[in-house]
Amino acid sequence: MSKCEQCIVREFSSLKALNKEELLKIADCKSSYIIKKGEPIFEEGENVNGIFCIKDGVCKLSKLSANGKDQIIKLVSKGELLGQRSMISDEPANLSAVALEDMEVCFIPKSDIMPLFNQNNAFSMNVMRAICGDLKEADDHVVDMAQKTVRERLAETLLHLQDTFGTQEDGSLKTQLTREEIGSLIGTATESCIRLLSDFNKSGLIELKGKKIFLRDIKGLKREAE
Repeated sequence: MSKCEQCIVREFSSLKALNKEELLKIADCKSSYIIKKGEPIFEEGENVNGIFCIKDGVCKLSKLSANGKDQIIKLVSKGELLGQRSMISDEPANLSAVALEDMEVCFIPKSDIMPLFNQNNAFSMNVMRAICGDLKEADDHVVDMAQKTVRERLAETLLHLQDTFGTQEDGSLKTQLTREEIGSLIGTATESCIRLLSDFNKSGLIELKGKKIFLRDIKGLKREAE
């Protein structure tokens, strides 16, 4: 993998505030990994002791509920950092991060990244803004769960998947989730998710081809999501 100062990913994360000298220091101490689809980057309750920078791929952040169900909180893609909150709070990870496809990630140890908070105010502010952004998303998610119907949440999620992660060459959603994972994202049982997807398919909002999902009526989906 390329050095940190040459990596385009830093332009989309808190690392963009670091100068060349600081980036060179990080490049010397970071470790690079290939995470295969289905493998964890870290697990809930684990002491992360650093941050992960996603160079390529998509992962899910999830939390295990009291009844043993895995609830997906968020999908994260390249250019984002993981583990910032745990590193700053000095607490074990509150969520698990699992690869939804093959990923390239870099790990920067806490001992090497924390001194930058005192040395570079712009970097520390960027990290704080990122954490605040995550909290805002969490607030919005709670409101959606409380006030929107499952049908509205499904339409909103399908639009988000296309807007955020794009499509394959054939026009299907690039990030392929199982029906169980989609159900977890919108807070409903897998059976209900399958039923709603079938309804959307019959009404022409989407087209289902095996595991692939094509969004055929964007305006219609936006109306459903309102």
